[in-house]
Amino acid sequence: MNTPDLQLGHPLAPVIEADLEHTAHHGYTSNKEAYLKRLKRIEGQVRGIARMVEEDKYCIDILTQVAAATKALHAVSLGLVEEHIGHCVVGAASEADPEARAEQIEAKVKEATGAIGRLLR
Repeated sequence: MNTPDLQLGHPLAPVIEADLEHTAHHGYTSNKEAYLKRLKRIEGQVRGIARMVEEDKYCIDILTQVAAATKALHAVSLGLVEEHIGHCVVGAASEADPEARAEQIEAKVKEATGAIGRLLR
């Protein structure tokens, strides 16, 4: 979407900013359905684990299912990290203003690093 350079106070600025905010998409948007499908499958796994606990199943069998659900969540997480780097970080690198570009890249990389750190805890 091509937007005009609007100065603060321009009568169309709030309309165009709201439109940009509404139409902005994230890196995972093109794979959203696949992510939702995987997350629904994981949700089913977790419900199954709860049912196993309710039914007093063998603890090792429950732990095996917890490990499978955890691995599935990690796969989703890694996909989202990859999408963030490929879309958000690369998008920040395409900023025309060199100062703003450096700031945006730094912010997006810090976001990714923080997310990866949370995944590793």
